[in-house]
Amino acid sequence: MKPADDFDATLAARTLLREGLSGALATVMPGSGDPYCSLVNVATDFDGAPLLLLSTLAIHTKNLLADPRVSLMLDERKDGDPLEGARVMLMGTAAPAGDARVRARYLARHPDAAMFAGFKDFAFYRITVARAHLVAGFGRIVDLTPADLLTDVAGAEALRGAEADAVAHMNADHLDALRLYATKLLKAPAGDWCCTGCDPDGLDLRAGRIGLRLPFPQRVTGPGPLRAVLKEMADAARAA
Repeated sequence: MKPADDFDATLAARTLLREGLSGALATVMPGSGDPYCSLVNVATDFDGAPLLLLSTLAIHTKNLLADPRVSLMLDERKDGDPLEGARVMLMGTAAPAGDARVRARYLARHPDAAMFAGFKDFAFYRITVARAHLVAGFGRIVDLTPADLLTDVAGAEALRGAEADAVAHMNADHLDALRLYATKLLKAPAGDWCCTGCDPDGLDLRAGRIGLRLPFPQRVTGPGPLRAVLKEMADAARAA
């Protein structure tokens, strides 16, 4: 179905992906081939690829280790009829991803999971997205490619290397700016907003069980441009 002319399907899908804190994970049961669906917490890698922390004791983990094909559905958790809200289904394969960067990204998004991350039966997984399907209302049903959904990280090595320090600095010294980003620029309710990550396209925020995505006005690839754009957005929020 062709989307409405003023609808940005790529932005809508990327926002759902970056804001989602949990989703429905579908895996394939070995032998029978039956679909199996479960609820999982979700974070994203620097490029937006979904990250999971799973136990090998769980059925869904046993399933994907036997057959890596998965689907993950994320929705905007809209008040009222959930079918009136937007949702995106990602299809691809899941594989273990145990490097320190994945661990840091996931635990920044879900700090309460730190106690489980050290258990021997738990491991991190990364979903390689093959395609996606967005449903965002009448006339807004779109099939998307990985290039549509994921962030281009080429040339952003400096930002990737500085991300952890930038996030820590924002949370230590600029909670007022994070609150303004959320309440003034994104029209979110007041709360204990913190930063959980950044990438060339935007900043990830969280307060309780609410995740928000603050898109940058232009692509950012290094710590200097990041500081400049964050100040620019803070000034705009204060003036709002």
